[in-house]
Amino acid sequence: MAPRAAVSPARRAAFEVVRRVFEDDAYADRAFPAAAKGLDERDRALAQRLAYGAVQRVRTLDYAIEELGRRPLRKLDPPVRAALRLGAYQLAFVDGVPRYAAVNESVELVRSARLERAVPFTNAVLRRIADGIDSLLAALPADTPATAALAHSYPDWIADVWWRDLGAEDAVALMRALNEPPERVVRLVRGEIEGRQDELIPGAWHVDRIEPLAVAEGRSWPQSRSSQLAGLAVGSREGERTLDLCAAPGGKATMLAGEVVAVEVNEARSRELEDAIRRLGARNVRVVTADGRALPAELTGFDRALVDAPCSGLGVLNARPDLRWRSEPLPELQLELLQAAAERVRPGGTVVYSVCTINADESEAVVDASGLEVDNSLAEEWPMFRHPGRPEFLQTLPHLHETSGFFIARLRRS
Repeated sequence: MAPRAAVSPARRAAFEVVRRVFEDDAYADRAFPAAAKGLDERDRALAQRLAYGAVQRVRTLDYAIEELGRRPLRKLDPPVRAALRLGAYQLAFVDGVPRYAAVNESVELVRSARLERAVPFTNAVLRRIADGIDSLLAALPADTPATAALAHSYPDWIADVWWRDLGAEDAVALMRALNEPPERVVRLVRGEIEGRQDELIPGAWHVDRIEPLAVAEGRSWPQSRSSQLAGLAVGSREGERTLDLCAAPGGKATMLAGEVVAVEVNEARSRELEDAIRRLGARNVRVVTADGRALPAELTGFDRALVDAPCSGLGVLNARPDLRWRSEPLPELQLELLQAAAERVRPGGTVVYSVCTINADESEAVVDASGLEVDNSLAEEWPMFRHPGRPEFLQTLPHLHETSGFFIARLRRS
């Protein structure tokens, strides 16, 4: 009998995360820290790549497993499904992983789950996947929303939206881009940092790794360039009052000048927001825990407002691996928040509306429904990020700008 393969700590942690996501409906980014506790930096990076990748690519992986395994996934024990997904992801999408490691360690994960009876089946399926997954996936077309969604592992509705809003070529390019790791960018708050300063966004730095101590001490803050762009678009100044209506976790609120009132409806997130404000030394920011649609009466007469509204998150799917399977548009809520903010801004004041999505239903359509006047100066300030179809707005696109996808509009209250 051949000796049993040892399971690496990275694969064991990834296996735990994949099981938590699909068996307990956990969020991958919340399940990961506990699963990866005690791992060194290298193992932690590998565990995250394997776990997040298997969650992102699960639709494509499940197709391959069923086609090559010749058994419906619903009939398999959950630990077997998780091990097959993890093994198939390594075989199809991770360069440099030896075939034997992907196969044998995935088999051992099934054994460690006390499913000895499923070990021969898992081994046989993974060997068929190793032999056939590359050619199977290469044969998948991506010439319609439905086939592209299967090939690149997205829900059909997301493919339909991008096909409609961007056209086939850009939709497929966007799908590919959001299956790759997100940019590693921080906002430099004070001091110096190792990295490369961005050419377009002041304060944004590209770094090889996020330095935990710098974040803990408030010297830098992990924040994509497009998120920083939304904060800059507000154009806040000393001597002015700005309302940030959906402020947690605080990246944009702590960028703003003048007197800032940061509103957050969730008490736990309000505490996180207050911690970020203290850490970053933003003494000009005051937190109010309230529903942005029902603010205290005294919060009025602001010069500016920022509504970074809850959304489907289609622009950040590479940073949140399970979001594509949970995502839903929120246009009604977004319109209510935008109108509520406008009511609290003085006549002639401005409202910046931003969402981290690529979906006209949550961006242009919400602005159009608000009835607010568009301030065209925003697009004049940032012409390189102009919306491809509505040039009065900004729209960052991951496949073009190599950052997260944000829609940003500056509006004026008459």
